[in-house]
Amino acid sequence: MSVYDFTVKDKKGNDVSLSEYKGKVLVIVNTATKCGLTPQYDALEAMYEKYHDQGFEVIDIPCNQFAGQTPGTDEEIHQFCTLKYNTRFPQMKKSDVNGENELPLYTYLKSQKGFEGFGKGPAALMMAGVLKKFDKDYKNNPNIKWNFTKFVVDREGNVVARFEPTADMKKVEECIAALI
Repeated sequence: MSVYDFTVKDKKGNDVSLSEYKGKVLVIVNTATKCGLTPQYDALEAMYEKYHDQGFEVIDIPCNQFAGQTPGTDEEIHQFCTLKYNTRFPQMKKSDVNGENELPLYTYLKSQKGFEGFGKGPAALMMAGVLKKFDKDYKNNPNIKWNFTKFVVDREGNVVARFEPTADMKKVEECIAALI
C-alpha cells in the first residue's frame, strides 16, 4: 500500500486520486487560515515555485479541527490563500485529519510516521503546553497535533518524513531537495 491508493476531494468536491501524482515528491499538509502558523504558506509556496518543475507537489488539506482556526467555506479558504499568499498548489476540500471522520489518507500517513516530538526551543515548549490541555497522552499517539503537520512522500509513494508544525521549514526543504 502507498499514498497512491488513496483519493481525496478537491475544493469543489471532485475525487482526486493520489495516483495522479506518481513519480513526484509530495508534501501533504493540513493547513489553517487563522493560525499563528499560517505564514508557513509563504515557505510552502516558495518551495512549490522552486521545485515544481522538477516534480514536486504540495497537497494542501485545510482542516478545522484545531481550535476552529479554519473557518469558512472551501472557496473562502482558497480565496484567502491565493490572495494573501499567492498559492498555486492544489488545495483540497476541508477535511478531518483525526478522529471518527478522518480521511483514510491520514489514517495511513499516521501509521507510516507517528509523532516523534516537537523538537527543542520556545515553539516546541509552547506547543507541548497547549497540547497537554487537549490530549494528556499526546506524546504516545500518532494523531496530528496541530495545523501545518507535513508528511513528505518520495517518488515511489513512500512516506519518508513527518514534520511537526514547529519544525524549521528549512529542514523540510532540505528533505524535499534530497528527494528531487
